[in-house]
Amino acid sequence: MSATNQPSRVPTRIVVIGGVAAGMSAASQAKRRNQGAEVVVLERGPHISYSACGMPYNIGAPARAIDDLVIVDPATARTERGVDVRTRHEVLGVDLAARRVRVRALDTGTEEDLAWDALVIATGASATRPPLPGLELPGVFVLRELSDGEAIKRHLAARPVRSAVVIGAGYIGLEMADALRGLGVEVAVLEKLPQVLPGWAKPVSDEARAEVLRHGARVETGISVLGVERSGEQLCVRTDRGDFEAGLVLVSTGVRPSVALAKSAGIVLGASGAIAVDDHMRTSAPGVFAAGDCAEAHHRVTGRPVWIPLGTTANKMGKVAGANAAGGDERFAGIVGTAGFKLFDQEVARTGIDAAEASRLGLAAVDAVSRHHTRGKNYPGDRPVITSVTVERATGRLLGAQMIGGDAIGKRIDVFATALTAGMTVAQVEDLDLSYAPPFAPVYDPILIAATVARKAAERPVTQ
Repeated sequence: MSATNQPSRVPTRIVVIGGVAAGMSAASQAKRRNQGAEVVVLERGPHISYSACGMPYNIGAPARAIDDLVIVDPATARTERGVDVRTRHEVLGVDLAARRVRVRALDTGTEEDLAWDALVIATGASATRPPLPGLELPGVFVLRELSDGEAIKRHLAARPVRSAVVIGAGYIGLEMADALRGLGVEVAVLEKLPQVLPGWAKPVSDEARAEVLRHGARVETGISVLGVERSGEQLCVRTDRGDFEAGLVLVSTGVRPSVALAKSAGIVLGASGAIAVDDHMRTSAPGVFAAGDCAEAHHRVTGRPVWIPLGTTANKMGKVAGANAAGGDERFAGIVGTAGFKLFDQEVARTGIDAAEASRLGLAAVDAVSRHHTRGKNYPGDRPVITSVTVERATGRLLGAQMIGGDAIGKRIDVFATALTAGMTVAQVEDLDLSYAPPFAPVYDPILIAATVARKAAERPVTQ
């Protein structure tokens, strides 16, 4: 995207489509940068600015209100931040030539055209639903928006739910298996692909599966779901391996970027299907920015645009988009793809890329697996940890890491993420002066052991 996309003058009205992570970050930053601007947020749903990542944990705690996850409500955004938030307002179309959006107020059905000097598209991503019969039945849910979490909590409170089926074994599906088992619900996790956590290193995936099984849930991989039917008071999930009865079914088969508005307006999409942006979050259309789960990001390891929808990325992108929509000159540095979650008594996390992805990019790399411990030898509470490190053979450059274990995995992966951002080799990671004390690390931290194993694997001759 070229610098001609920058608004020709300081905008007097900035319109933001979408009011969750990226949208509200953009709106708040735009208002801070330009107090005189009118900043309008148009949000189709009833809620803004909430922690979607916290929903599985909230669902697992029936006494907690779902509103605990709301960070800023519309009234606070209006009075304390000076942002005109309009919930239940759906944008029907974007006219780039006229610099207007067509908006429908869902509660009244009235429509209007709203002019803008700068526009931020923060439409997020939507949950995918496989083309299967019965997914519209009561008791079948997805978990993407706060209203989804609210509906699941109501369902669990309204009737005894003794069993549940989770379709999809990505991290959201596994988090929900954890939450439902904590409520005493029998859980079956069904995954079409050969492993849970598809795309993760197999040793990490295998340990994640073992953890789910240890906590009494059933896991079926390589299974095809054929549909969902009503069976008396229960639901029946039909598969090629038989039927699974459930009082609740969660469809957790992934998300896709919500780009219909951008596409219909003629804004360029990237290869991933998300909106293409530059480091200023500018789209192909003058005066139009995009941020969050609807937009691509620059991957600092591969040097290419990618689509990795995460709340941390969305907030950072939104901040940059809002600043620049208000006339600023901020840049988004990019990502390395760091993510993590809790799975029963384990922590699971990853950053960067693995050898399979490196191969698709033309890089010769190896995944090196190590097993170590999280605390000093014989210290109470010591737990095993599995680490898979990806290293480029020719240069020894660190390309990625994945970990599963019992202590501080979510923070240990941040060391690898920092090393990736710095472009370090695994030999340089080996030399890091990491802290040691038996309560929280052995003499050689798992990070250092993993780096040593990876360096040796990269130096080993390739066998044909």
